[in-house]
Amino acid sequence: MGGAKQQVKQEAIMTRVHRIKCGTENCYLIISGSNAVLVDTGTSAYLDTVSSECEKYELKLILLTHPHFDHAQNAAVLSERFGVPVAYHRADDALFDDYSAQPLKSYGIVGKVVLSMSVKELSRTKVQRPDKVVFVKEGDSVIEYGIDADIIELPGHTAGSVGVDVCGKGLIVGDALDNWVLPAMGHLYSDRSAMERTYKKIQSLGRRRIFFGHGDPIMYDV
Repeated sequence: MGGAKQQVKQEAIMTRVHRIKCGTENCYLIISGSNAVLVDTGTSAYLDTVSSECEKYELKLILLTHPHFDHAQNAAVLSERFGVPVAYHRADDALFDDYSAQPLKSYGIVGKVVLSMSVKELSRTKVQRPDKVVFVKEGDSVIEYGIDADIIELPGHTAGSVGVDVCGKGLIVGDALDNWVLPAMGHLYSDRSAMERTYKKIQSLGRRRIFFGHGDPIMYDV
């Protein structure tokens, strides 16, 4: 029994997050030994970049923080290529059909600029719904895919936005926070009140390394 606990502890220590920079977006591989889970997939322009990084490991799962095209456009292709399911929150399922189901608003100068650049793409870009889908929710673990990490619900940017708490030391937040200029609450939201509650929720977790959907990862006291 003691040996098994030691092995789990050692694997947790060895779990790491690898950033895949895709233009202004970030995807992440959570890696433990040879196993990996891909968080977000980038746009089609970066399909080969993301795929080549995934090929270095045994990809077990693709997890979407939310289905906007800049995070999810390659999900269906990579799912078929690697034979793995795609996980996301059920509350965001309708976004694969129509982004107007959850229209985005913004705050601040940064938010207005980012939103103005995003609106056209959101209106004309479709994301294919993957064939192999797994719905996730708060507290679900991805340990069955070989990674010591848990799902955390971070609604506000979209109703079903989720993050990944990696061994209690790092947090992948999607667009719940961003680091366009300085680390801040995400500048685009479908529900401002939910976004503010999510911000407070992340604050309550204490100091950890934050992996943003946009911007450089940093150690951050939210």
